[in-house]
Amino acid sequence: MKKLKIFIISLLLLVPINVFAYSDFIIPGGETLGIEINSKGIMVIGFYQINGKYNKGNPELKPGDYITKVNNIDVYTVDDLTDVIEDNISKSEVKITYNRNGKIKTTNLELVKDDNIYKTGLYVKDSITGIGTLSYIDPETKVFGALGHEIVESNTKSTVEIKSGIIFRNYIGSKNAKFYYDTTYGRIIKNTNVGIYGIYDAMLPQKDLIEVAEPNEIKIGKAYIETVLNGEEIKQYDINITGINESSDIKNINFKIIDEDLLDKTGGVVQGMSGSPIIQNNKIIGAVTHVVIDNPSNGYGIFITTMLEEGEKFSIIY
Repeated sequence: MKKLKIFIISLLLLVPINVFAYSDFIIPGGETLGIEINSKGIMVIGFYQINGKYNKGNPELKPGDYITKVNNIDVYTVDDLTDVIEDNISKSEVKITYNRNGKIKTTNLELVKDDNIYKTGLYVKDSITGIGTLSYIDPETKVFGALGHEIVESNTKSTVEIKSGIIFRNYIGSKNAKFYYDTTYGRIIKNTNVGIYGIYDAMLPQKDLIEVAEPNEIKIGKAYIETVLNGEEIKQYDINITGINESSDIKNINFKIIDEDLLDKTGGVVQGMSGSPIIQNNKIIGAVTHVVIDNPSNGYGIFITTMLEEGEKFSIIY
């Protein structure tokens, strides 16, 4: 009997228990955000020819690699990279340390002289700036979630590993977005396949809290999204929920836009709308994530509980 008791206790200790403590009522988003992230290292996004040849190192660098050191000197920005390479031009070759899918590697990169200028043959970047929509803020923890999907580098299509980032004020003009870098709302801490997350440092928006819906509460039929099409005014636009998929990571809610005003102005889901809250029966059920490419009046959304669970993981770690 004693051995049996010990065996049962051991089983209990080995079973993981996930308890999520996100708030049942949260602050809905809808605001368009300026987003800037700095990568963990300098992203290699491509190559250009020098004297008719590509210079990729030996062994070869690839798009999506992150350069972290040059001749064992840490580099964090493109300016750092340039400075260290210029200090080593006389050697005509530098040792590059880089991160590829979590593995640290090295290569020797020749500095090629062309028209009396030494060149690397690399296209690189150290930051990405864009726009997206705030999905929610948890009023208890001040953790925010936005986008509902990851930020990828447009050339390599790879998820950006972030060192730091910010969300800030953005104004949607008639032709393009205006960024207000001096009005920062919060810090981005992580970039995941279900959204970007961080801490909202500014004063919390003065909005009524909205109840969180569980996936089993979502119904086929009418709902609406909250988003900004012009200026900074959040408006509601009618949609129809046409399908619910609990097995997908992020394409959980299928919807069709039925709001004539939205269709007249944009034709459907457009860039920058990712993260817009989806609301049904006075509860927040999800956030817009994707558009159906050949039919922009149709789109997908992620369950809000998935985003809140990811944000809760972050708040526990943080």
